[in-house]
Amino acid sequence: MRYVAVIGTGTMAAGIAAGFIAQSIPVVLLGRSKEKANICLDTAIALAEKIGLNGSYAQKDHAAIKANQNYDILENWSNWTQCQWVIETITENLELKKQIFKYLNLSVPAHIPIGSNSSGFSITKMTDGLHTANRMMGAHYFMPAEVVPLVEVVMGEKTELSFAQGVCEFYKEMGKKPVLVKRDIPGFLANRIQHALMREALSLIEAGIATPEDIDDAVRYSFGFRYAAVGPMTQKEISGWDGMANAAKEIYPSLSNITTLTPKLLQLMNEGKTGMKAGEGFRKWSPAEIETVSDSYSRRLKAAFDVLNMK
Repeated sequence: MRYVAVIGTGTMAAGIAAGFIAQSIPVVLLGRSKEKANICLDTAIALAEKIGLNGSYAQKDHAAIKANQNYDILENWSNWTQCQWVIETITENLELKKQIFKYLNLSVPAHIPIGSNSSGFSITKMTDGLHTANRMMGAHYFMPAEVVPLVEVVMGEKTELSFAQGVCEFYKEMGKKPVLVKRDIPGFLANRIQHALMREALSLIEAGIATPEDIDDAVRYSFGFRYAAVGPMTQKEISGWDGMANAAKEIYPSLSNITTLTPKLLQLMNEGKTGMKAGEGFRKWSPAEIETVSDSYSRRLKAAFDVLNMK
């Protein structure tokens, strides 16, 4: 059977692999050690079982599913014949990623597309000087990768449109929601929009206009609530662009255009208050609260996924 090669053994690798396994698409996990790749594969299968198995894996147990997968050290793997898609998920280190792509450039047959899950690095920089850069592209997932439907397929300067479109079609067939980003720009698509919102939110907190809690509620229970049904462009098609345009005349001049982090956020970073993982961000988090909120977050994501897939 044709398979997907996932390079890396971390959280994103497991989530990405789980998405393929859930759709009965065989996976080969490739890492720096067989032991880590094996552990990651077991994690991926468990995640796939949690979100639900489709196709030929639906009635199989963990061991039977694992029998259809494989794992190895990247440099030891040479059976690329049946591979249909390669995606690297290693740590966010540009030099390491460039080394990986240099290796794949020579090792993987030129007709097989290769992607990077990097959330910030340019695919053009990662593939600079490689003679098969035409089949290389960004393939940016969002955590948790096994649940969030979106995959940003990002074209570099050398990426051929046919390769990128083929990857998009592949993701559509497996139930993901790909978007084609036609130019390699910082933040790609979703993160640019997300950071525009976050810049304004942090500026409002800095100015004392609203609390973090009120900003959460303002987003979740107004336009965020609507976005579970339709995206921002369609929502304005429904409500009318004239109303938006009139409001924009008043709002746009006062929006934040800062190009650095706000002082309050910088202070939090300097104090090591990076959020739940540190026990404190804009507020303190007890272990019990972290468990409760994390569980609620997972359940609500699943519910949102179900809403998005309503006919």
